[in-house]
Amino acid sequence: MKDGKLQIAVIGAWHVHAPDYAKVIQARSDCTLAWVWDDDRARGEAFAQEFSCTYSADYDALLAKETLDAVIITSATSQHPELMKKAAKAKKHIFTEKVMALTGAECREIMDSVRENGVKFCICFPWRCKPGVLAAKEIADSGELGRIVYARVHNAHNGAIAEWLPERFYNMEECGGGAMIDLGTHSMYILRWLLGAPKKAASIFTNVTGREVEDNAVTAIQFSGGAIGVAETGFVYTGDVFKMEINGTAGSLLVTDAGETVRYNSEKTGGKWVTAKKLPDALPHPADQWVDAILHGGEIIFGLQEGLELTEMMEIAYAGRA
Repeated sequence: MKDGKLQIAVIGAWHVHAPDYAKVIQARSDCTLAWVWDDDRARGEAFAQEFSCTYSADYDALLAKETLDAVIITSATSQHPELMKKAAKAKKHIFTEKVMALTGAECREIMDSVRENGVKFCICFPWRCKPGVLAAKEIADSGELGRIVYARVHNAHNGAIAEWLPERFYNMEECGGGAMIDLGTHSMYILRWLLGAPKKAASIFTNVTGREVEDNAVTAIQFSGGAIGVAETGFVYTGDVFKMEINGTAGSLLVTDAGETVRYNSEKTGGKWVTAKKLPDALPHPADQWVDAILHGGEIIFGLQEGLELTEMMEIAYAGRA
C-alpha cells in the first residue's frame, strides 16, 4: 500500500484485455496501477507510456517491492504457472486472464501455492456478470423449464479476418490452442456453471485463415447429469457475437442481443414465447470483485475452483478433437 491505495502491477501486456483491466483499476480511487512487467521490453514500455506507470524488466525484483500488493496476469498463457506461483510466494494477490493454466496439473500447483500463501485469487469470467446470463441461470434453476437437457453457448468475433487480433494469439506454444481455448472459454465456463461436471466431449476444429491453430470450433459435451452442452466459437464470424439457448423438458430459453435480451417459453407461459421484463442487476466487473475482496473482504465468485474447472473443460475439448 502507498498513500492508502492498493498498488498493482500488470504482468504482461501480451493479452488484448490488459488495457481493459488497466482501465478498471485506474477508474478506482483506492488503487494505483504502478508498474507493468513484460518479457518484451518494447511492448512493456509502450504499455507503461499509455497508462502512466513504470516498466520493470525484472519480474523477481518487481515482486520483491514491499509496496506492491497485487498483480494482474495478462501474459502468454504458457507463462501463467511460473508467474502465478512466484507471485503467490511473494504474497501478492492475483487476478488472471483466462485460462488459469493449460493443464489441470498446473492449475493444482497454482492452487496449492495460492492457498499456502493466503493471497486472494480471481479469474476473469465477465459473461457470468451479465444480466441476461444471470437471468437465464435463475430461470433454469427455478425449475420452470423442467429438467435441463441441452444448452448451447455461442461466442465469436472477427479478429482473424479483420486482422485486429495480434499474431501471437495464433501461437500454439504460447496459447495452447486457438479460438476454443481463448474465446471459447466464455462458452465453456457458462456451460460448466449451468450443467455441472463434464463426462466426455467431441470437437470439430477447422482453420479458415491458414494459421497454426483453429479459428473455427465447436465442442459437444456430455455432462454427468445426462445433459448435452455445445460450445461454439471462432475468430472468423462477423455480426454474431453472443447467443445462448437452454432447453428443458418443460420449456426453452434464448439469450440474444449480446446478452441483453432473454426470451423463454414454458408450461407457465402457455407455451408462448415471452420476454423477461426485469433482469437481475449486473455483477461488478471481476477485477472490481477482486479489489473489493482484498480491501474490504468482499466475495470472489470466480476463484481457484472455477479456474480449475474451466481448464478441465478445455482438456476434454482438445482431447475430443476429431
